[in-house]
Amino acid sequence: MQIAVMGGGSWGTAFAMVLADAGNDVLLWAREPEVTRGINEGHENPRYHPGIRLPESIRATTDAAEALDGSHVVVLAVPSQTLRGNLQSWSTRLVDHAVLVSLMKGIELGTMLRMSQVVSAVADVGMERVAVVSGPNLAAEIALRQPAATTVACSDEVVAERLADACTTGYFRPYWTSDVIGTELGGAVKNVIALANGMAVGLGSGENSQATLITRGLAEMSRLGRALGANPLTFLGLAGIGDLVATCSSPLSRNRSFGVLLGGGLTTEEATARSTQTCEGVKSCQPILDLARTHDVDMPITEEVVNVVHHGASPAQALVRLMTRATRAEAGHA
Repeated sequence: MQIAVMGGGSWGTAFAMVLADAGNDVLLWAREPEVTRGINEGHENPRYHPGIRLPESIRATTDAAEALDGSHVVVLAVPSQTLRGNLQSWSTRLVDHAVLVSLMKGIELGTMLRMSQVVSAVADVGMERVAVVSGPNLAAEIALRQPAATTVACSDEVVAERLADACTTGYFRPYWTSDVIGTELGGAVKNVIALANGMAVGLGSGENSQATLITRGLAEMSRLGRALGANPLTFLGLAGIGDLVATCSSPLSRNRSFGVLLGGGLTTEEATARSTQTCEGVKSCQPILDLARTHDVDMPITEEVVNVVHHGASPAQALVRLMTRATRAEAGHA
């Protein structure tokens, strides 16, 4: 099928490669002329994946209208907080009945909306035409065609299954689900937990500390998911614990790496200046906490990440507060 990938960053480029390897006609839109030239002339993304050869069938353009023309599947791979503005300018170019696929893992500032909700509202399409891809998908590894799996979610199971078929390759295995809420919450919350885990690493904490944060982070993710109507089993799958482990554990994770900088003593501003790619957890941690409070959900790790990232608390202080909370039973308080 003809597919437009809107975003020439690390994950957008890697997913475009997956789609092309699966036999689709892929046109990638990027803002940077050097990126489109590199893809069209040298078959690589020199900015995000230098030295990795992309399929020659991938074409690239800086013209959004050209990318969207005739594309019945549109993959959205821009930073979460820029989605609304970008989609407002693109929506009039969408073909009738196009399926919109979100690769983004965040919650919108101010509105507390998940990305699929933003897509549905701005593009004025029903949720049966909005899908989400989320899982343990570190872009640098997928660009090397290392084996990975993912979750494709859409409220219309037929659409989810069709999209899963469209991105199936010998190294990329999708599973499909109708649980869009759980899939998106897993992708957004795991970034915040990865920030906390990175802070622990930066402070010199070991494996016990990291395993504790991952496990209790999963509990926070699950609590919020239940409150919003997600399927609890989703958090035991690729979009939940799978993505959480990968993002918290890998030095390739930009959220974990950002947290390491904070744990090492840098301020949020200093860490941002050192980072070359968008760290979604920094922007999304506050709306995730707001969403939790709106639904009376306890998310202490998320709250401490907000304190560090946005209110100047030190990671060491945050760790003390987490460790000195009142004891409670684990069972029944997932």
